[in-house]
Amino acid sequence: MDIQYRTRIRDLLAAAPFDIDPDLQVSRRPPTMASSQFLTNREQGDWAEEIIYRAINTRCRTHHAVRYGRTESLAADDPRFRDHFAAYVAELNDIGKKPDLLLFPRGVLSGVTSRELSNELVARAVAAIEVRSSSFLAKKYAEFMLRRTRTAEAECIRLQGLLLGAPYGAELLAKAPHIHALLAGATADTFRELTFRASSWSSSPVLRGMSRHLRALKRQIAILHKRDYLGITPKIEDLALVNRWIQNFGVPHYYLQVFFDKAYAISFENILRIASRSDLEGKVFSVERDVKNQNKTT
Repeated sequence: MDIQYRTRIRDLLAAAPFDIDPDLQVSRRPPTMASSQFLTNREQGDWAEEIIYRAINTRCRTHHAVRYGRTESLAADDPRFRDHFAAYVAELNDIGKKPDLLLFPRGVLSGVTSRELSNELVARAVAAIEVRSSSFLAKKYAEFMLRRTRTAEAECIRLQGLLLGAPYGAELLAKAPHIHALLAGATADTFRELTFRASSWSSSPVLRGMSRHLRALKRQIAILHKRDYLGITPKIEDLALVNRWIQNFGVPHYYLQVFFDKAYAISFENILRIASRSDLEGKVFSVERDVKNQNKTT
């Protein structure tokens, strides 16, 4: 058990700007049904975990993986589900959130199953892995988003030229000099930073055209404001529960995000370090509420 690691994680969690209670006690009602989206996500998560489990155990010569997290897949209408769910909540409040996989050196605990892992054996792991899944081809996604960004930037430049040139430039300077000044100083790299409100003018063909172009420009800037990258998405509510597990076992913890073509990993320690730097928000990380994930903050 790594005492120094546990201390670093505890201190980083205390310094995090999310008002996280390390003594959090979870109180959850068992779900009454599972949506098709939930079932799809669970199946995809199982697939991602299997991919990583097999990759480690067939290709890694120095270490092997043991399944550790809960693997039961009882339906919400199963009569055993309520007891299963209650046991899961009690486990979260006792030892924290179990990672999906534990990594051991080859020859150490080989052949041990998750049911045979005592707390003493768990503490001998060299790494803990939380496997997450994402329904994207990472390379294709990056290529698409780059094209989308470049197209929006080009359209911003085109509209900038229209609005500053004749016949709109003089009208814009007279009607909204602050917008004129913003556009005059804008570049492809700074359009995403522009925010403005424009009235809808309609008393002449030129003013109607200017209003139309300004609305089009705002739509393109909105595209540039959208997140154009994939990432690893830990839930804020999980941070205290992962910390609890780390404080119990002292095993270095990692998040591993599996896409359809690639996988990326980051240590829990680095997640906390990055999230504690306000100057990196919007550049390296973002805090969002995901409507596809029960509005949970990630």
